Amino acid sequence: MLSEPLKEENYDFFVREMYDNPACESEIEFHEDLNRIKYIKRLFSRFEKTGELKIRLILNHIIILNNVFKYGSCTRLLFYKLDDEYYGMLKSFLGYLKLMPMNIPEIDLEIIVSDHRIDIQLKELICKD
Repeated sequence: MLSEPLKEENYDFFVREMYDNPACESEIEFHEDLNRIKYIKRLFSRFEKTGELKIRLILNHIIILNNVFKYGSCTRLLFYKLDDEYYGMLKSFLGYLKLMPMNIPEIDLEIIVSDHRIDIQLKELICKD
């Protein structure tokens, strides 16, 4: 089941199986970690609407998610939960952190660099900050 693409039916199982935070002491902390995906989505949306980009905050959320979920599951969750309009931005951040995989089971096709354009200006901003 863990190698199958994520769907609503197996999402809760996947998240709980992949969550690996020994410091987590309550269900509330688990949900706080999971809410970071929503925060990233809001930050991407704000950037598209206002041009305001909180690079360090986005990087912190991705790094924390990567630390509390088993290897590879963070990127799967992000691609599953974020709209495809944000894939370019997400790939820019994941590429900067060297977390960008060659394919994602949640997407019908392989995600390669040419599939969704990595935003060059965004990548330059991330590297400059």
